Amino acid sequence: MTSVPKGTAIVTGAAQGLGRAISLRLADDGYDVAVNDITSNTENLKTLVTEITARGRRSSAIFADVTNEDEVKEMVGSVVKQFGGLDVMVANAGIIRVGTLLETTTADFEANFAVSVRGTFLCYKYAAEQMVAQGRGGRLIGASSVAGKQGHPNQIAYCSAKFAVRGLTQCAALELGRYGITVNSYAPGAMVTPMLESIRVMNDNRGSDSGQFYDGDYYKRMADRSSVGYLGKADDVASVVSYLVSKEAHFITGQSISVDGGVHLS
Repeated sequence: MTSVPKGTAIVTGAAQGLGRAISLRLADDGYDVAVNDITSNTENLKTLVTEITARGRRSSAIFADVTNEDEVKEMVGSVVKQFGGLDVMVANAGIIRVGTLLETTTADFEANFAVSVRGTFLCYKYAAEQMVAQGRGGRLIGASSVAGKQGHPNQIAYCSAKFAVRGLTQCAALELGRYGITVNSYAPGAMVTPMLESIRVMNDNRGSDSGQFYDGDYYKRMADRSSVGYLGKADDVASVVSYLVSKEAHFITGQSISVDGGVHLS
């Protein structure tokens, strides 16, 4: 029998990696969770819905492109109609294209910004609009990165976009705090996820063309950069999100929480 939920959450980019782990953790925490991704990830998203409902929580798969304003607005409206409100928005969707300044095309640069920046902006905007109307506060959480705190070689488009997510988060936090809405982001380092594997493959394919940035053992290099000496897991980020959406985190807003094993110290 399903118990009364703590609230309703939307997690974008939920079909794999961090989004999937966050969705399951929020379900374990007592939230009903609407999970979002694009149609190419249909099977993974349907499987996730099954796993969430098996935990005794309500869930639904919402297929929408976060770069499309109408689709984001419709996604929020659909979730509110189905679940009766919205309390948590996790704007997790993101992509990465590797390349130096001289190599990166305008299309690759704009693709990173479309998903990570425009997508986060739209998710924040329409979730906040609903939360303000409800009058009971809420939690907005975005996906930045350790690459959004310090520049990385061969990642100029990705780093630029993740720096921008921090700016969005800080501005939204200043505007929404008086409504009881906190706005934060998480900044992962190297995590064992499909995205990290895609970066490894892209770096391996670049090979010696990467010059000083390539040493043939991407995972080891990423692990060695951290203070703890090993890679993180998706659940490590999910646990931070779990706290940020809690009532106890009401006095934390405008922050970008590093989850990187001590790579970026601040």
